[in-house]
Amino acid sequence: MEQELNLLKENLAMELKNCHKEADVLNVKSKYVGKKSRISEIMATLKDMSSDDKRKYGSLINNTKKELETMVNDYLDNLASGSVATFDDTIMYDVTSGSLHPVTIIAKEVTDALKKMGFTIVSGPEMDSEFYNFEALNIPKDHPARDMQDTYYLDNGKLLRTHTSGVQVRAMEKYGAPLRICVPGRVFRNEDLDASHENTFFQLEGMVIDKNISIENLVGVMQELLREVFKSDVKVRLRPGFFPFTEPSYELDCSCLICGGKGCPTCKNSGWIELIPGGMVHPNVLRAGGIDPEIYNGFAFGLGLTRLAMMKYKINDIRVLNSGDIRYLENFKID
Repeated sequence: MEQELNLLKENLAMELKNCHKEADVLNVKSKYVGKKSRISEIMATLKDMSSDDKRKYGSLINNTKKELETMVNDYLDNLASGSVATFDDTIMYDVTSGSLHPVTIIAKEVTDALKKMGFTIVSGPEMDSEFYNFEALNIPKDHPARDMQDTYYLDNGKLLRTHTSGVQVRAMEKYGAPLRICVPGRVFRNEDLDASHENTFFQLEGMVIDKNISIENLVGVMQELLREVFKSDVKVRLRPGFFPFTEPSYELDCSCLICGGKGCPTCKNSGWIELIPGGMVHPNVLRAGGIDPEIYNGFAFGLGLTRLAMMKYKINDIRVLNSGDIRYLENFKID
């Protein structure tokens, strides 16, 4: 028994050394301290042990699990602080020139702000199945919400994801609850192009699953997030909305920073930009992810990274961001 527990710690240490992204660490964490891990199997055998063996091995097993969890958490902390190398140090990089795309900049600012609040960055496939993109999110085949998310279907039976929300159920299946994730990524919709609509754009999904979560928690996270990104308080409004995967659902609008709320083509002359839809996670979505809605609840939100970049940098036409115009992108040079 002792030999096996020591071997678990040694193997975990070796695998962590090869992890350079949060998602890699979380995969290793699931393997070593998740619900289906070997340490969980060993802990489950405690109830069948004799009294002598329980006294002999009980503390050892519990302490080993705590050590494994500490090893993972310490590695995550070191990764976040930059103490772990995330690229090949033998390669020379020229950082004296070049530029960052405004969406790249805003994505880093948003994820950095959410990481401060305890969120973990995860990712998912851009080519996804109908199950994860629609059905697991409480959107069956005949649901009118599918018309709202007109998408691109592929010859292999899959589709280009219409939102990053499909990672919700993937994350619940993999990591269980409690859970606090953010999912930045590219999404696709068959849109008519105009100043505020594109067929390819970037979103960020956020989700918190725990006990006794309320809509006040969602609003608090949103306010803190926008304050971090815009470096000042931003005028927002919360209004009722509808999304099949949340109940109740809300739309959080931001006062248009292009026109100062006076009305312009970007905000369709309303003075407001729809920025963060969200709400409380629907029980059916929790069930699809293998989580009991009688024990846990949570909130989810979808943030338009492309629109947020437009607001922050006063970009009045979304099509500019996918144009690849170097003359425009030079405005975002690396310092």
